[in-house]
Amino acid sequence: MIHHRGRIEVICGSMFSGKTEELIRRVRRAQIARQQVQVFKPIIDTRYGATRIASHNGQDFEALPCADSAEIAARLVAETTVVAVDEAQFFDHGIVALSEQLANRGVRVIIAGLDLDFRAEPFGAMPDLLCLAEEVTKLHAICMVCGEPATRTQRLVNGAPARYDDPIILIGAQERYEARCRHHHVVPR
Repeated sequence: MIHHRGRIEVICGSMFSGKTEELIRRVRRAQIARQQVQVFKPIIDTRYGATRIASHNGQDFEALPCADSAEIAARLVAETTVVAVDEAQFFDHGIVALSEQLANRGVRVIIAGLDLDFRAEPFGAMPDLLCLAEEVTKLHAICMVCGEPATRTQRLVNGAPARYDDPIILIGAQERYEARCRHHHVVPR
């Protein structure tokens, strides 16, 4: 089934907010509707295996690992009508132009990723994708300190908040990160 109008949908939020779970839900619904789906992930994210995306609650889905947006473009199949990209913050800014091209061709593009890095600053190409999207879903986790809605990702090093000048990209899950609200998110300078 070809969409009459392509679109970009962005699912964003902190770690542990359910972004991948929502991406998988949308992809499965597209498959039920007999749409041709391709799912991509960054090659550097091997937390749940080289060729799978997975939510923290255990849902998973087959995905093609790619080094950059050019590799995604090269691996696209002509019949694909839905393109899903998980952990989009790890891709180069070419993901923005590719998403626009696909949407302009009538493809539904579903992007999931962190909108903020561990410093609570815009992450990678996500700000541009958020601006261009027809639909934005911002999910919230639960603050691990107070239980309020969390929009930030706290990186921990030996149990203490990571410093501002630590590397931006450090793949990990519960062993390195916690969801935090604005009030309890700490980044020492």
